[in-house]
Parts: sequence; structure tokens; C-alpha cells
Amino acid sequence: MTRGEHLSFRTGADFELELDYVVVGSGPGGSAAASLLSRAGRTVALCEAGAWRDTPHMPASVFGALRDLFSDFGQLMARGRSMIPIVQASCVGGTGVINSAICVRTPESVLEGWGTDHGLGDFLTPAAVERAQTEIEAELDVAAMGDGQLGRHDRLLLEALAMTDREAHPTSRNARDCRGSGACLQGCPTGAKRSANLTWVPEVLTAGGCVLSCAPVARVVFEGERAVGVRGRFQNPDRTYRGPRGAAFRVRARRGVLVAGSATGSAPLLARSGVRLPALGKGFRAHPGSGVIGIYPERVDPLIGTTQGASSIHHSDDLGIKLESLTLPLDLLPGRLSGAGATLARSLAESSHMAMWVAAVNAEAQGSVRCARLPTFRGGPYGKNIVSYQPTKKDVARLRAGCATLARLHFEAGATRVLPGIHGVPVELDRDRVHLIEEAPLDNRAWTWILSHLFGTCALGDDPARSVVGPDLHVHGRRALHVVDASCLPTTLGVNPQHTIQAVARLTAERLANCEAA
Repeated sequence: MTRGEHLSFRTGADFELELDYVVVGSGPGGSAAASLLSRAGRTVALCEAGAWRDTPHMPASVFGALRDLFSDFGQLMARGRSMIPIVQASCVGGTGVINSAICVRTPESVLEGWGTDHGLGDFLTPAAVERAQTEIEAELDVAAMGDGQLGRHDRLLLEALAMTDREAHPTSRNARDCRGSGACLQGCPTGAKRSANLTWVPEVLTAGGCVLSCAPVARVVFEGERAVGVRGRFQNPDRTYRGPRGAAFRVRARRGVLVAGSATGSAPLLARSGVRLPALGKGFRAHPGSGVIGIYPERVDPLIGTTQGASSIHHSDDLGIKLESLTLPLDLLPGRLSGAGATLARSLAESSHMAMWVAAVNAEAQGSVRCARLPTFRGGPYGKNIVSYQPTKKDVARLRAGCATLARLHFEAGATRVLPGIHGVPVELDRDRVHLIEEAPLDNRAWTWILSHLFGTCALGDDPARSVVGPDLHVHGRRALHVVDASCLPTTLGVNPQHTIQAVARLTAERLANCEAA
């Protein structure tokens, strides 16, 4: 393999290469760190478990997205009193390929808490994070969505929030030239979403680095306490493939290993590699959420317009929720509606009159992630990672209040009915029965949850008893081993985390490069 080369699935002889750094994972964190190190003149190998799919090869359907872009065909779940689906990608560019490209600056109150409670004040200062995020916004074409991009489902939410004197704003996204295709979940079909597969990953190649796709890393390799590389085996992205096993690979890192395998993947990788810390795999957090569908007398056409164009942080403090608009693709909508046969067909006939808005909870619940040491049928040495997570009753109460708020906002905007999607609550509600949402059970099994905005399991902090990565940016007790993804964030944010992940990863890489140059 030569520098500047992309290598995907291959069989045959094992091979080895050596560069300055190896980065495991190409999502918002891994790609941000890899691009910065490349600019500093370091050679970088980027190892990604998923395939590289550019704009012309993005799937048109949700089924295709689950097959080609999602982790575990979309079957990744959090286990608790109920199974909660986790939204996460496995492809070059990571979850940034399938998310709504929302960029929200890190709240200063969060940074202050990380400084005082976790000893990160000298590293993640408000000024440093602001500078990094300003640079990122310029590079990734971040802009607030305008009139030509907002759909009616977005504008209705903005209008309802304004009518009720609530904070409202068009969403800022790394998609300045968004054409309102409403297909973010399937990977942007136009290339307007400036995800890492189109931006920072190609930059690594241009700078002389290497990209390995379809290349899940099995272990970090150590010499003593120093990380010196990674090893793994290529895996064919076609789940029906029955040919020879993929070739084994080993990437040696002269200067260090950066892990960016996600909040559900980085801790199991470190555990398989022999890292033993009390906090490893603990403190898994998220922003679980659910939505309410409103049915309007006039056409809404929710598939026209940007996927998530309207937001509100009005209830961040009192209810601990963030409100957003959200396009639900037609092939997912039947799973959100009640009934079957003719009943379901009648509901689907009204889909052009539906708008869906969601409440994301800044949850207090903490879970864990661990690896299942079970043999897999094909290719890999380990089975699925096990995510355990149980929203607390307080979290469910926040969601309940958020859904009741959304229902009332729908009626303010002119909806005739709402579909709450809550077990024990009627399928449809009119304005006079919204109180039934407020009386819904505080049992998370009654709610249609989704788990996104993941945090923790390899948290940054100065206390080795409750963190994995120290303020010196090395994993406690190890050298040349760093974590640069959502797993290193010590708490939730209350806002979308992509921009924070990118900034933390960039500042980490910047400090590594500067320390070497000193």
C-alpha cells in the first residue's frame, strides 16, 4: 500500500504499513483529528469499519440506508425495560453521513462544568472551543437554513413557537447549499451536506495519508504501556458474501493511536485491547427522544424541505428538552402509525398532511457499553457490543411534558388532530384531550423512543476513578493513546453534539501536533 491510497476489502496475504498516526473511526471526531494532523505534516492512516460511499452511491430508500450505512443494519439497540433503537452509522464519514448535519455551538455552561467538575478548564476553554468551532463552520459551509430550504413542516413549528412567545430559530447545518431533499437519513443525494466522506477524509489522502475502509479494528497494539498501532481484518460489506476471509492488516503508528469508534464502540475496543480502568464503558449517556405527529387540513408535504430546519431551546432549563422538526421518510412512517390493513392505508393516505416534531431529553440516566465475547458467524472475532440504558422516571416525565407541549403547538399551528404514539393513550387526540398525554404512564415501555446524541464511556477527566482520558489527553496509565469521539465527552450537552465532538477532536489533535513541534 502506498501513501495517498484508499484500500477497501481484500483477501489474500496479510499486510502491514507504518505511518505517524493511526485513527480508528472516520466520523466527526476521527476525521476532524485526522485532517488537522495531516495539515501539521503528519502521515495518518484512517481505519473505518464501514464502506466508503460517495454521493452517486447513496441509497434512495431507508432499507438501503440500513443495509449500506447504518451500524448492524439498524439493529443496534439499548437494552433496559424496553429495547430502544440507537441511530448510528457504520461508513466512511460516520454518523455525520446520516444525521441532519445540525451544528450547535457548545453551551458555555457545559464547558464551565467540565472545567470545575472534571479538571478540563485549561484544555477546553470557551475561547479555544469557540475558535475551533468558528474554523469548522467556515470549512464545512455551516449556515442557518433559509426560506428556500425550510419546508412547511419546519415553518409551522417556527410559527407556533413564535405565537406562544417561545424561542425559535432556523437550524444551522453544515449544508449551506441544501436543496431541501428531505433525505438526510439516507445520505445526502446532492452532496450539499458537507460530511467527512466529502471533506476531511479526502484531505487525509491528499496529504499523503491512507484510508482503510471495510476494516474493523480488533485491537490496539501496545509495547509496554505505549500504543504502537492497531490490527484487524477486512470484512466484506455485502452481508451475503460467502467467499474467502478478508486479509488481516496491521498498522504501526510511530507517534500515536487515536480512537474514535463512537460512544458504543470505543470502550469495547479499549477493553479488548487490555485497558482496565474503573470508568471504562461506564457513564453512557444520550438525548433520548420521541415525536408527535400533527394532521393538518392543508397539505404539509413533509418530504419537501430540509429534514430538520426548525429548533427551540426555550425549554432547556425548565423541562430539560430541545424541540425540533423532523421529516419521517415514508418507508418509516408505517412503523409510527397504529393499525393495519385498511386502517393503516387510510392513515398513510393522509401522510402529505402530516408534520412530525420531536422532543429530545437532556436525560439524567447513565448506562454502560461492553463487548460480547462471542464468536460471530462471519469474519469478526467478537459479537455485538451490548448497550445497557434505562431512562429514569424523571427522564420519562420530561419527555411526557415535551410531547404534551408539542401537541399543543400543533393545535396552535392549525392541526385538527395529533397522533401521540403512546401506549395507553388514544391513537388520535383533539385539542380538548391533550391532557391525556400529561396523564400517560411514566413507564418507558409505553413510549416510542429513539436514542441519538450519544456520550460517554471513555470520559475525559482528571480523576482516573471516574474517567478514562486524562487532561494530558492520554488514556490513564497509557502513552500515545487518545480518544477523540463522543465517548470522551463527560456529560450530555442539551444540544446536538456533532459540533462539540469536532471541536474537541480538533483541539486534541492540535495539542498533539504542537507538543511534538515544541
